[in-house]
Amino acid sequence: MTNQIKIAVIGIGRWGVHLLRIFLAHPQVSVVAVVDPHAERLAAAKQQFNLDENILLATEWEALQQLPELTAVVIATPATTHYALIKDALKQGYHVLAEKPLTLDTAECLELCQLAEQQHLILMVDHTYLFHPAVEQGQGVVQAGQLGDLRYGYATRTHLGPVRQDVDALWDLAIHDIAIFNNWLGQVPVKVQATGTVWLQGQGSIGSKELTQSVSGLADLVWVTLTYPDNFQAYIHLCWLNPDKQRRLVVVGSHGSLIFDEMSPSSPLTLLHGEFEHQGNQFLPVNQRREVLTIKPGEPLQRVCDRFIVSMIENTPPNISSGWVGTELVKILSGLTASLNQGGQPVFFD
Repeated sequence: MTNQIKIAVIGIGRWGVHLLRIFLAHPQVSVVAVVDPHAERLAAAKQQFNLDENILLATEWEALQQLPELTAVVIATPATTHYALIKDALKQGYHVLAEKPLTLDTAECLELCQLAEQQHLILMVDHTYLFHPAVEQGQGVVQAGQLGDLRYGYATRTHLGPVRQDVDALWDLAIHDIAIFNNWLGQVPVKVQATGTVWLQGQGSIGSKELTQSVSGLADLVWVTLTYPDNFQAYIHLCWLNPDKQRRLVVVGSHGSLIFDEMSPSSPLTLLHGEFEHQGNQFLPVNQRREVLTIKPGEPLQRVCDRFIVSMIENTPPNISSGWVGTELVKILSGLTASLNQGGQPVFFD
C-alpha cells in the first residue's frame, strides 16, 4: 500500500498545518490536494513545505471532484462547517479524519456515524490527547486499580487566549479533559452541570441548534461537574482569560493520586502514593512517596495519523477515537451547554 493512499487536507489553519506536515512525511500517504479558502495560506504552505507542483491547491472544496483516485480527506476547518463537509465526503466515498468536535449537534453526529457505516468507510475524530503516551499509560494505571478506590477527579485548562468567536470556552477546551476522564474511567457521565461567566463577548451562539446560547454570549470561564455511574465526580476549570497556563488533570484514589501535567515535560505523568492509617480517633498519612512514571516517546498527532492509515488499510474502526466516541463527547458538551444556559441545573443522561 506504500504511497497508494491519496489524501486531501481541508483547512490549513493553526492545527491543519500540523496535519499537513505529518501526512506529507508519511511513507504510506500521497497528499494530492490542499484546500483552504485563504489563498495566502496555500501560498505559505507551498513555500514552507516545498509542495510538489502536482499537488492541487484549491480554495473550494468542490475542486476535489477532479481527483478520481482520492481515498480520504482530513478536515481541519471550523466546527460549524464539519457536518456539511463530512457528509459530502462520505457520500463521495472518502474516508474521513475530522478535527474535534465531530460537529456541534448530537443528531448530526449520529447521522454521520450511520452514514459512514452504511458506506463502509472510516470516520475518525482527532481527539489527540487519547493518543498521548501519558494518557495511554495513565489509563492502565487507573484501570489496574493502583489508586485503590477512586474518590474524585479534577482538571484545569487555562491560558491567556486564544479567544474563539465561534464557540465558548466550554466547547473549545472541555472536550480534552472529558475525553481523558472517560478514557481512564472506562465510563461516560450520567449527570453533568456547568456554570460560567462572560466578560469579553456578550453576544454569540454556541452548541447545537436546539441549545443555542444567545442571551449571555460566549462564556470565558466555565466550571464543569461530571458525575459517573459509580458516583465518581470530576471537576473541570476552563478559562481562556487567565495568564496562568495550566494543562493538568488528576484522579484521586484511596491509595494515591495520578497526575497528568502537560506543562511538566520532564515528568508529565506522576503517581503520588499515600493513604491514611486509622489510629484511635486520628487519620495519619502513611506510605507517602512520589513516583515519576516513564512514558514512551511519540508525538500524539503522529499517532493519530498513523491510526487513521492503519484503520483504512485494515478496514478496522479506530475504537479509541471513532465517530461514535466523538458523538458521545458532543452529547456531553450539549448537555453541559443546556446546564450552562439554565444556571447550572443538572442534566441527566440515560
